[in-house]
Formats: sequence, C-alpha cells, structure tokens
Amino acid sequence: MSYLPSSPDLPNIAVMLGKYPGRGILLFKLLENIKTSRSSFSRNIRELIITYTSGLNQCGLGYKTHKAVSEQLGINEKVFDQLKTDIESAQVDERLKPILRFVKKLTLTPDQINQTDAQGIYDAGWDEQALLDSVEICAVVNCVIRFVSGIGIDFEVPSKNNPVQFLSV
Repeated sequence: MSYLPSSPDLPNIAVMLGKYPGRGILLFKLLENIKTSRSSFSRNIRELIITYTSGLNQCGLGYKTHKAVSEQLGINEKVFDQLKTDIESAQVDERLKPILRFVKKLTLTPDQINQTDAQGIYDAGWDEQALLDSVEICAVVNCVIRFVSGIGIDFEVPSKNNPVQFLSV
C-alpha cells in the first residue's frame, strides 16, 4: 500500500495515475515509446533489457511481468537465470553482452560509466543509436521503479480484464 497519507489505500500504479493523472504518466508514455518506436534493437531485445534492468533493481513484480512478455516474444526463460549469475556465460548473442554489461553498470554504479563502456558497444558492431537506446531504456526503467518504490505502490499486472497495460505494450 501507498506511503501517501492522503491515499494509503492506493493498491497499484494504475489507481494512482487515475487519482493523480499528472504524476508519472509521462514516464510510462516514454517507456511505451521506447518499446514501440524505431530502434537498433528488436522488440524482444528491448523487452530483455527492460526485464534485466528490473531484475537488477530487485523489482519482483516488474521482473516477473516483463520476463513473461520476453518469453512470449521468444526469449528462453533460462537466459534470465543465466544473466543473474553471469553475463559472460549467458546464452545470448555475443553482440548483446556489452549492452547488458553497460546497462548493469549504469543501473548499479552509474558514476563509474566511462568511454570504455560505450566503446565496448561500438566494438561489438552496434551504432550510436544502440548506445542511446540502451541508455534510454535503462534510465526510464530505473526511474519508473524508483517512482513506484518511492511512493510505496506496485505495478498493475496487465490482464484481459484490465485495459491499463503500461508494462507490456
């Protein structure tokens, strides 16, 4: 439940946005845009990065929800357990590993990001758009998680009965 004294019974982000429509909606619109606009990454790779970032943040429900979407998009569920242990031995495309290392570092130790991290992405054959996409996905996911964690509510799990689907556009 919510940490907001005026709204202690806010059960989830969808209800919060209904009560306070100006709060947070731009974050979710940005996340929707990231997931659906032109990118160097396919939709399943974007979803993988979102899931991975959610896991790094120990956001259980976000991780679970995005993992399910990733699996629907063809990502093997074993990959996520592998990524929790070690990026280098995970069964993902070798070109994706510098992206995942970058996202991990940007999430956990952002003050330590440097040119070498970006260069690793370029050396793997990615372009500038891929670096920008990585930064944007990571930044928005981290921001959304901090938003919901900070006010003490959880994500709404998308369902057929619930038209609010911020998590799985």
